[in-house]
Amino acid sequence: MPQKSPEQWLEEAAPEKTAGVFKLFLGYAPGVGKTYNMLSEAVRRHSRGEDVVIAVIESHGRKPIAELAARLETVPRRKIEYKGTLFEEMDVDAILARRPHVVLVDELAHTNIEGSKHPKRYQDVIELLDAKIDVLSTMNVQHIESLTPLVQRITGVIIRETVPDWVIQRAGEIVMADLTPQALQTRMQRGDIYPAGRAERALGNFFRPGNLIALRELALRQVASAVDRSLESYIEREHDQRKAGVRERIAVCISSNPAAQYLIARGARMSHALDAEFYVVYVDVAADSSDENRQTLAENIRFAENLGATVVRLDSGDVAKRVAEFVRDKHITQVVFGRSARKGWHRYLYLSAIHKFLRDAPAVDVHIVTQEPK
Repeated sequence: MPQKSPEQWLEEAAPEKTAGVFKLFLGYAPGVGKTYNMLSEAVRRHSRGEDVVIAVIESHGRKPIAELAARLETVPRRKIEYKGTLFEEMDVDAILARRPHVVLVDELAHTNIEGSKHPKRYQDVIELLDAKIDVLSTMNVQHIESLTPLVQRITGVIIRETVPDWVIQRAGEIVMADLTPQALQTRMQRGDIYPAGRAERALGNFFRPGNLIALRELALRQVASAVDRSLESYIEREHDQRKAGVRERIAVCISSNPAAQYLIARGARMSHALDAEFYVVYVDVAADSSDENRQTLAENIRFAENLGATVVRLDSGDVAKRVAEFVRDKHITQVVFGRSARKGWHRYLYLSAIHKFLRDAPAVDVHIVTQEPK
């Protein structure tokens, strides 16, 4: 009987893999080097003998990216005809049949063309991870769903493609592809990112220095938060206990007002920073009975769930009283209210409701947040 090699012994002794490892290369703007860094790692891993394939790489005509991608196997994309035009999307089933160890998926926030297996590319990635395939992927910070209201406030640009926060939190490692705003603007001026005409327009809009500085700060915070979560998980595993102290519980109170999504995003950032339990609460009121209000309320609820919130519907009645009861029952430590009614009779009713809540609620921190971005 042949002897087993040390590698075979190690493979048999290792715990069974329950899911693929998800590594995300995060940037703060196009052109900072996310795709190049991902490909560089993939080439290194391939040179060490790992089975690495490309599912999707978007080179955007950049020669260094195309040269790196040519060094790896690419699984052909699936061709889909839509409204008379032929599109190519990632072929999830072909990758599952090929069963590589590692697969590269560029631009995680991409929306797939109608007729694809899943509506969103991140859903394709989740299926691969569930099949125990490791995934390397890329995205920019402005596409993280909880940050889109803030990004729109900073840049004035509407972000139409987003990735839910729970997907980002599934990443085992987040690597920031970093470049100073000045260096990024220089790359833009050289034509390394966009053609000359488009580059000039971009430098006067999204790529303004103030925008880039703010977006870079958001990306750095995301990476720091991921490092903190990894450290806490390690400490918990090593010491088999949670860190001392009562865990924070944050509740955001919403209605059918579309501006409530700004509040929800604010609450999500607070809960991530504090490692807090996150609730979004609404009271079933008559004002939400119209078709339009029901639709916006449903959109707010979907947004909250994508950001990892536990959504709680409270029975109709006095709003202040119902929320105070919820805060008491769930031992909430911080409550976030929106401040949108600021004039006349509406202002009086708003202040009256806040006073009633403070009278009926237990000791709790209260945040009054302007819902509409300034």
